[in-house]
Amino acid sequence: MAAAAGPRPEAPSPQWPPRHHDSAEAAARLSDCEDAPVRPLCKPRGICSRAYFLVLMVFVHLYLGNVLALLLFVHYSNGDESSDPGPQRRAQGPGPAPTLAPLTRLEGIKVGHERKIQLVADRDHFIRTLSLKPLLFEIPGFLSDEECRLVIHLAQMKGLQRSQILPTEEYEEAMGTMQISLLDLFQLLDQNHDGRLQLREVLAQNRLGNGRWMTPETIQEMYSAIKADPDGDGVLSLQEFSNMDLRDFHKYMRSHRAESSQLVRNSHHTWLYQGEGAHHVMRAIRQRVLRLTRLSPEIVELSEPLQVVRYGEGGHYHAHVDSGPVYPETICSHTKLVANESVPFETSCRYMTVLFYLNNVTGGGETVFPVADNRTYDEMSLIQDDVDLRDTRRHCDKGNLRVKPRQGTAVFWYNYLPDGQGWVGDVDDYSLHGGCLVTRGTKWIANNWINVDPSRARQALFQQEMARLAGEGGADSQPEWALDRAYRDTRVEL
Repeated sequence: MAAAAGPRPEAPSPQWPPRHHDSAEAAARLSDCEDAPVRPLCKPRGICSRAYFLVLMVFVHLYLGNVLALLLFVHYSNGDESSDPGPQRRAQGPGPAPTLAPLTRLEGIKVGHERKIQLVADRDHFIRTLSLKPLLFEIPGFLSDEECRLVIHLAQMKGLQRSQILPTEEYEEAMGTMQISLLDLFQLLDQNHDGRLQLREVLAQNRLGNGRWMTPETIQEMYSAIKADPDGDGVLSLQEFSNMDLRDFHKYMRSHRAESSQLVRNSHHTWLYQGEGAHHVMRAIRQRVLRLTRLSPEIVELSEPLQVVRYGEGGHYHAHVDSGPVYPETICSHTKLVANESVPFETSCRYMTVLFYLNNVTGGGETVFPVADNRTYDEMSLIQDDVDLRDTRRHCDKGNLRVKPRQGTAVFWYNYLPDGQGWVGDVDDYSLHGGCLVTRGTKWIANNWINVDPSRARQALFQQEMARLAGEGGADSQPEWALDRAYRDTRVEL
């Protein structure tokens, strides 16, 4: 193949207006890297309320070695966090953690607002505000056509794998160890506390469906098959729910093979290394993201590598959020090496998402933000009558905002709200998004996720430890995703 054009020279960091400073008192607290006790990162009745999150993780996690202890914690503590110091206090480091500067955050101003920024030396880019809730922006021409083709080519050489695999028998064995009563489960699902379980209340917990996307039709079919709803009205009373046998549920799910269209996500993906020694285009993209986000090099360089995703015809990804909440029972995946603690679950802590469109899609494939700029957010309002706004195969056209894939365009948004002290606050419910059904052709995208631990102290310890390992040349001690040997030694030119 012909040699690819040389990389475009990167421009110096753009000059941004000075940021407002916090009060002296807040600054003093931040400089000492003090952390308040862990607080929920979601509203009490939101999509990731503490009680719902714990049960949800029990259902979907394949490695549940400490499930019993966790459920006992939930049962006896009844949501009281006062007795647990939380991971922020328990995290211990090898020495004093460095001071971390406040996280930068681009202002949206208003929908449609445009500003100019120079990310590469030979041209200007324009950032346009798409929404304020979530804080969402679009940058046309962030990547050149040649860069897009090269990223696709590298991903094909690396090899892609199916993005979602249904749980195996290990999942069912783990489910069998779960010690939670049907009454407790009913009360968690019954969000309006009327003693009756409506279809939309079950649909609101769709991620409990072991990887399958549940619809009103599939739920009613399951009810009928396991004889859970004798009167066939689609509503379960507490008595009807208590008469259910979860083994019948597993047997039904095992006997009904899920098609790709019935999964939460139907795509293939791979990861491309962007660190030192990576292909020059991979390095250029990371440096461009660094200039765009204005975050510290340590945060950006220690984040996840580039994920490349292919959606074939019929591909989709139902609406979801990219980040999970952090409770005392969870740990951020990227900082777990320095946590010095044993917790049962991991979650992704992604401060920002930067999404690149690598090709023009013939039909469909938009990125939908179902509740962007809604006046209020209510999880139950996502499902009204027979319309589930999270269903990207059937109801993408009803979402508030849809972004059409255009080759080279990037969109980026913040998955967390600010905490008022320059760090990570609550998960932004409005960042709910998904990939609409690809009706014709193939869709290629790439994701750069910027990882930040909601515990400022633990993020500081993580960066300190990674700097120490780099200084000692301890590449083998780096996180598994930080060193992709199979790719690092590959040199590919178009």
